[in-house]
Amino acid sequence: MLNRRQMIAALAATAALPAHAQAGFESWLRGFAQRAARRGISQGTLNAAFSGISFLPQVVANDSRQAEVAKPLQDYLASAASGSRLAGGRRALKRYRSLLDRIEGRYGVEKEVIVAIWGMESAFGGFRGSAPVFSTLATLAYEGRRRALFEAELLAALKILEAGHTSAARMKGSYAGAMGHTQFMPSTFLAHAQDFDGDGRRNIWSDDPTDALASAAALLKAEGWRKGQPWAIEVRLPGGFDLALTGRVYPRAARDWRRLGVRSARGKRLPDHGPGALILPAGPRGPIFMIYANFHVLKAYNYADSYVIGVGHLSDKLAGGGEIVSGFPRAPWGMSTAERRALQERLNARGFGAGNPDGVIGEKGRAAIRAYEQANGLRVTGVPSKALLSALR
Repeated sequence: MLNRRQMIAALAATAALPAHAQAGFESWLRGFAQRAARRGISQGTLNAAFSGISFLPQVVANDSRQAEVAKPLQDYLASAASGSRLAGGRRALKRYRSLLDRIEGRYGVEKEVIVAIWGMESAFGGFRGSAPVFSTLATLAYEGRRRALFEAELLAALKILEAGHTSAARMKGSYAGAMGHTQFMPSTFLAHAQDFDGDGRRNIWSDDPTDALASAAALLKAEGWRKGQPWAIEVRLPGGFDLALTGRVYPRAARDWRRLGVRSARGKRLPDHGPGALILPAGPRGPIFMIYANFHVLKAYNYADSYVIGVGHLSDKLAGGGEIVSGFPRAPWGMSTAERRALQERLNARGFGAGNPDGVIGEKGRAAIRAYEQANGLRVTGVPSKALLSALR
């Protein structure tokens, strides 16, 4: 366990906390250290990890605010595949061509996908995070919304330190506890990190991105990545198409979508990449995507649809693909932002979990609408509308 001197030093940085909160953090930290020791973490590792640890109030404030759900899709994609990020990705592909070829050969994940993730996660290593991981995870475990999750991540971080992959001082990352070039959570590191350069350590923190890029590829491979298959393609729906058929939980074979009149975004015959499902992230007047198995694989990295679309679009452009064809409506689903938020709030109030009322109605929101429609004997469509908003008053 931490001795009294180490505990006092660790908690000195929490002086800004109210006295009762400081006492609570101290009690929790002592108890966690005891539990970690029973799980095989040595006293030396506990001392190294928790010496100087502090409660970080800004971590709690940031925990529920994520760019993937805070920005409209149009703005998110403009940032994800910005000119500067594309330029950085092309430089990375050129500079690390040999390494990326070897990673692609071993794990079967296209180099452009790996570079797109690298760009999205850390700006190609330029912004790997500076928050001390042990303080971040301890803060989230003690005060955050998901204590069990972050206690497990904190234990995983201790196991990384115990194994000697890096030092406590070098374990820095984001305000969510993600680390390194490709922003792995500690549990993801333990499951998928690779020693690709053969130096005996799985080092995702080094300026050299070798192990980090291989680790990202290993994660996607483990989740079932299919090389040569797109994550999605943009498509066009015929007039009068039944939107109840859309949603990621309703995949169909290409021949079935063709019979229903679905074509590529430029009006060509729909290609056959296996079973696909239609998603409408900005409503039926925005870009419509036919998603495939690799779409769901990318969700292992970040579950937000906007993140997956951002990585996919960036990787497509790095591979020579073009822009998204469809424009973005000013009022997705024909509703203002305030109306979409109100719809989410009213569904939540009725017990149909539509997610954070942020005005972005994605698959979770559509699932809530379907559940409401089914419970009330209505035709199940999952389609947001002003009429539905009015009915929920």
